[in-house]
Amino acid sequence: MHIAKRPLGALLLTVGLSTLALLIATLVIGPGGEAALADVPARDTAHAAVAAGTADDTRAPTRPAGLRPCPVPLVPTQTGYASICWNASSDDTGVVGYDLYRLDVGGFVFATTTTGTVGGFSGELNRLYTMYVVARDAAGNVSPPSSLITVSAVTGMTPTASPSPLPGDHVPPSKPTGLRDACLQDYRGVTFCWQPSSDNVAVTAYDVYRETATTYTKVGTIPSSGVLNFAEPGLVTGQRYTYVVVARDAADNLSVPSDPLSALAREGLPSPSPSPTTRPSCTVSYRAATWSSSLNAEITVRNTGTTAIDGWTLTVDYPASAVRLTSGWSADWTQTGSRLTGTNRQWNKVIPAGSATQVGFTASYSGSLPAPVSFGLNGETCATG
Repeated sequence: MHIAKRPLGALLLTVGLSTLALLIATLVIGPGGEAALADVPARDTAHAAVAAGTADDTRAPTRPAGLRPCPVPLVPTQTGYASICWNASSDDTGVVGYDLYRLDVGGFVFATTTTGTVGGFSGELNRLYTMYVVARDAAGNVSPPSSLITVSAVTGMTPTASPSPLPGDHVPPSKPTGLRDACLQDYRGVTFCWQPSSDNVAVTAYDVYRETATTYTKVGTIPSSGVLNFAEPGLVTGQRYTYVVVARDAADNLSVPSDPLSALAREGLPSPSPSPTTRPSCTVSYRAATWSSSLNAEITVRNTGTTAIDGWTLTVDYPASAVRLTSGWSADWTQTGSRLTGTNRQWNKVIPAGSATQVGFTASYSGSLPAPVSFGLNGETCATG
């Protein structure tokens, strides 16, 4: 039997081309540009298919780890594609699939499913996308969510023309920083605060997400005009909970999530019994910004006494009823005649001696801009300054 001799370079080229062909045959690009391994089952079908003998399996797979950007080559899309890779999870009966979720304005939504450890979806070129992955086994047990990862949508190796810039605001706010636990020591539950983000136009709100057993759930939204403090009641005292904060602007651009914060649910400070009856001593500073026939009032209430004020009602009296309350923040606001009344929220109920709290409201007015004639706290007149 005679075997023809072939140059070493030709042999290596043949092996390389065979490997590339095998890789492309294994990787399937869906009609929307989604990359997955061949023969990936549909998400609903995969969730419904419970293999025989797994009915008693209640152990979830391990949390996917090692998330990293993983651009997919040869993506047939003229826009962008956001994709990641991760390390395989382990399970006592075997992992059957991974579900990938991406962050939208309303929260995290399902993006794609795969049986391999690479996943992605089509998106707007150069836009940042935040996502996480969970693993599933044949019994339907779902792993804890992976850590969050943010990647930019890029093009594959397919040559494409440079896309024209999209009109409008596409610049996301900066990443929220400075998360600090227990900003309100007296609150029963979790409370934390953070530093404001910046934006090329303006940050409009901050969305707060808490990690649960299998996902990240939106638990609150804080307007950018208020105090950047989040409080959540109804949690198990002594247990820690993990949160992230995402800033967004008026164009619904989302920032990179903050670094995770592990916050402790505290029991709060007990209310004195009986409650102190000391009359409050207070000073109020008032500032109003106007536009058209509306005003935006910012009021700082300072406790100038020697004891804490536990629970308060602030009254603002105008000279006439030309001012009409529209909305307010950091207090529950009502109006009767020319008097506006704000009652404390749970998180700012206590004003320690020498400390202050800030509240405000928006109102419409007619004629010249009116100024308040007096301020009162718990029925006592406050000095102004």
